[in-house]
Amino acid sequence: MSLTFPNRSRSYDEAGKRIRFVGHDGMFQISFSVAADAMSKMQPGTAADEAGYLAAFDTASNSIHDVARNAYARTRRSIYVLTAADFR
Repeated sequence: MSLTFPNRSRSYDEAGKRIRFVGHDGMFQISFSVAADAMSKMQPGTAADEAGYLAAFDTASNSIHDVARNAYARTRRSIYVLTAADFR
């Protein structure tokens, strides 16, 4: 199976300063987070608050999902934290 993102929900984790979302590989759920600073680098001018980060995530979701698929294809873990370095 390949990694898919059928559930478009995402949430902002204030304590961790990241956006959380999930992917699915068959019946397995894979947890992902994108660091807020990565969102700011991908979308310059992003407001540094929950609404700004979530809006930036929505705008870049296809690219974020591609990066998540690549990370998952390399290591096949159940939890990932994507940083600015992953979006080069």
